[in-house]
Amino acid sequence: MKVLTSEEMAKIDSLTIEKYGIPSLVLMEKAALSVSKHLIDLGVNKLIILAGPGNNGGDGIAVGRILKNIDTKIYQLFSDDKLSNDCKLQIGIAEKFKIPIFKRYPTEKELSEADVILDAIFGTGLKRKIEGKLEKLVNLLNSLKKTVIAVDIPSGISSDTGEILGCAIKANSTVTFGLPKRGHFLFPGRDYTGKLCIEDIGFPEELTESEELKVSLISRKFVCSLIPSRPLYSHKGTYGHVLVIAGSVGKTGAAFMCAKSALRAGSGLVTMAMPSVLNVVFHSKVLEEMILPLPSNKKTLSKRAIDEIAEFINEKADVVAFGPGVGINEDTEEILKFLITNCPRPLVIDADGITLLVKNIKLLKKNKAETIITPHPGELSRMINLSVKEIERNRIEIAQKVANEMNTTIVLKGVPTIISDPLGNTFINTTGNPGMATGGSGDVLTGIISSFIGQGLNAFHASVLGVYIHGLSGDIASKYKGYHGLIAGDLIEHIPQAIKEITDEMDK
Repeated sequence: MKVLTSEEMAKIDSLTIEKYGIPSLVLMEKAALSVSKHLIDLGVNKLIILAGPGNNGGDGIAVGRILKNIDTKIYQLFSDDKLSNDCKLQIGIAEKFKIPIFKRYPTEKELSEADVILDAIFGTGLKRKIEGKLEKLVNLLNSLKKTVIAVDIPSGISSDTGEILGCAIKANSTVTFGLPKRGHFLFPGRDYTGKLCIEDIGFPEELTESEELKVSLISRKFVCSLIPSRPLYSHKGTYGHVLVIAGSVGKTGAAFMCAKSALRAGSGLVTMAMPSVLNVVFHSKVLEEMILPLPSNKKTLSKRAIDEIAEFINEKADVVAFGPGVGINEDTEEILKFLITNCPRPLVIDADGITLLVKNIKLLKKNKAETIITPHPGELSRMINLSVKEIERNRIEIAQKVANEMNTTIVLKGVPTIISDPLGNTFINTTGNPGMATGGSGDVLTGIISSFIGQGLNAFHASVLGVYIHGLSGDIASKYKGYHGLIAGDLIEHIPQAIKEITDEMDK
């Protein structure tokens, strides 16, 4: 499902009216009917409608007319000269139906007596901060903790970034039309949206499914289409050989978690390229994984390992994962630079590899094969010299910009994780939970993504599927472990169950 900006939504709305000839009042009536249905299902007895000056307010006034048999009060918060044409028309219709409209703000007593408040103040086009008298109303409403239903998006939330514009109404649920907006999923907007209900009010599919709309949610249906098949006539080589270049003194766990995750996600073979100084440690821990001891210095791989790495990749590997616990020094930096410019196989860069990229980010433009980077906002901040706050405020646009300029697929980790390819195609993840904020979680993700590349997916699709499965594994694990005690090893153990949950749906 596509996810829109306010500009994209306005364009679809305009084309629906002008090109397809569906009057704006027809769309407004359909929107009001869908909201009314939700209110009826909620069992509302005493309703207050807060109507703003634009078409969002018009939607709310139409709801009041449709629900005229319920104890409903409509409050017109703005003067007549501030109203949109369609909002004025709805007021005129309501007056003919003898629907009472109060041209003032509701009192605290009036708000307290209602069992449901309908927020129809501002829609997706809001750009300025809510201030003054209206700010006081919003804060009062939030303090009363009434059941609030928002029309299209909670008033005060930016539909493009999810940020709070001065203040915002915190809704229990939101009814939006046609397609969801970015602000429904980007924090803090996601917290203010509550349960999101998406209603079809007649926008043409030609517009809502246009390839010009670059941002989508990761849907279960799409995930099902990405799961690699497992034919009966196959062997371990069928499912890819992952080379994990990871681990250093004091950081062996990252390497093992990455490798184990790749196996759990379905890889036929996984080899761990590790510093020979850790030979005994690795040999004592591996079971299904294979190891490739390489020249090392006191703690990490040495750049003298490059020739052996290149030989192994050319002869055996289908994909390379670089970075988890690999260490940060001139030797590992040289290895990464070699891989970016010479590796003929897809390359996934994470953890210490991301740190090493800070001085070498422009090298990504010269990558020889598909490359994936998996930074969290702090790591990306150091890479592109932009504050974490600014990245969080514009997660989607910045991910798209980096992917395009660096010719790479980016997995911008966080809440929510954003995946973008060099062409701007972008997905917002819908799985995962707070328990996954734990050391090693990123190493698990790297292993899963690498595994799916080895099984035949391209870098972008492997990233989308990997992120979704990673989050779903965490969701399944949290059912048994809760959030507080969840660790990366729990995610690994539940990868098979996450994949099985998807494949079982495919078989239905």
